[in-house]
Amino acid sequence: MTTRHLVATLALIASILPARLSGFSIVAYNVENLFDLDGIASYEDYSSDKYTPRHLLVKARNAAKVLSTVDSGRGPDVVILNEIEIDQTPDATGLKAADWLDSVKSRTLEEVLSTSPLPPATASLPAELWLLKALEDAGLGRYHVVVPDETPGSHEDGRSRSVKNVILSRFPVTAVKTHHTLNARAILEAQLNVNGHSLTVFANHWKSGAGDIESERIRMANARTLRDRLNEIFKQHPLADVILAGDFNSHYNQTLRYPNFKKSAINQVLGSQGNETALKSGKADLYNLWFELPAEKRGSDVYQNKWGTLMHLIVSRGLYDNTGLQYEDNSFGVLAIPALNADPLGRPLRWSCGKYPSGFSDHFPILARFRVADAKSSDQWMPLTKLSTADAGNVPPIRKVSVEEIFATAINPANEPPNTDFRKPEWLGKVFLIEAPAQVGKRGVVTIDLKGITYNVFSPDKTTRDRLRELAKIHSKLRFHAQLNIFKGAWQFFLPNVDWILEKD
Repeated sequence: MTTRHLVATLALIASILPARLSGFSIVAYNVENLFDLDGIASYEDYSSDKYTPRHLLVKARNAAKVLSTVDSGRGPDVVILNEIEIDQTPDATGLKAADWLDSVKSRTLEEVLSTSPLPPATASLPAELWLLKALEDAGLGRYHVVVPDETPGSHEDGRSRSVKNVILSRFPVTAVKTHHTLNARAILEAQLNVNGHSLTVFANHWKSGAGDIESERIRMANARTLRDRLNEIFKQHPLADVILAGDFNSHYNQTLRYPNFKKSAINQVLGSQGNETALKSGKADLYNLWFELPAEKRGSDVYQNKWGTLMHLIVSRGLYDNTGLQYEDNSFGVLAIPALNADPLGRPLRWSCGKYPSGFSDHFPILARFRVADAKSSDQWMPLTKLSTADAGNVPPIRKVSVEEIFATAINPANEPPNTDFRKPEWLGKVFLIEAPAQVGKRGVVTIDLKGITYNVFSPDKTTRDRLRELAKIHSKLRFHAQLNIFKGAWQFFLPNVDWILEKD
């Protein structure tokens, strides 16, 4: 663990939008790979021949559009970000973020990126600076930016360290710590001064592979790193105001979701739980805000047509007492915005880094609101409505994406003009009813011919892929519902599972 402070203050306090005394908002957002433009990256998709200034413009602007929906366009007061590139070419010039932002203040992000070619020093600017510029363009003002003491290299398993956590704050940052942890992104800790009150925020991005038991063992180490630090804080201040946020690569009901796990990192090791009364009694020191929502509304991501809750905002016991800062009861929500970052099925409209950059992220951001406590007594507790008393025994089962209503409104290409080319951004993410000639090509890839253009047909589910191949061999046409996507520059129709295939009578 290092205590090296890496706070890049973007402007004087007076130039940063002050948080409202009546309350403030916090968002956790995995932006799905925001990279710089120098072409030196550990992911192939972000090499110079594939990732252009246009890609970065779309990516940063789209993230800013989502954050601009918070608080009537004002944006959140604190943002916890995941998957910001660890700069593979760190700048040794000592350039301050505020100085660069001031130097481009008279130009928009698009104008800055239109310079061709981009000077190498500009192309290698840290990825978070481009997002900050997009936020300024969108009217959100400037933030303090907190980054971890994390450099290019490899994790313990040999995989490259590619992305990091970042915290943006309108509040002054008084302390920063980086907590390195096994085979995952370093946990970033920042202490904020919120109108005279101390708030500690932890940005997390634990080891991926939520359902894999070997990965869970690594997440347990990630959780222990965080839990040990929390124990230090709570030993000194049992009612400290603390927020744990980010992509934990775990579900709030992890142990129930995967019964073969004897214990989970997030539940048993960290202590995340869903009983608000346990906070008042002192039986628990953490509460997971997913329990604020009805079971049918819990979901920040979709995998194999099942909703998951990999993103989390977890609050400490101190945010329920009547001193310092408080959580605003029942204020937790998911930033799933129809016609913006949600597809027609209500799922995250994920980032596509192909020839036509589009989309947002494979995770929805999550949000909660907080305020300065009305009283100054730590032995009194805020009143609660819709009290959550959930425990491991009554967590609801996994819910699936509902598709019936979407199928009823699917686009039928036969109803579009004969020369319609669907390979355009405005068609991405739309659900289609397809009936078209099909064939099985090399490596078993199924393709269809639609209005004279060839499209791949893909499913992540092996049963669905096998059935598509079988039907393509015995019928002159395939009939199915699918979503139009791009994968590595190739246009494809995407089927989540076999229910999307319309069998012949």
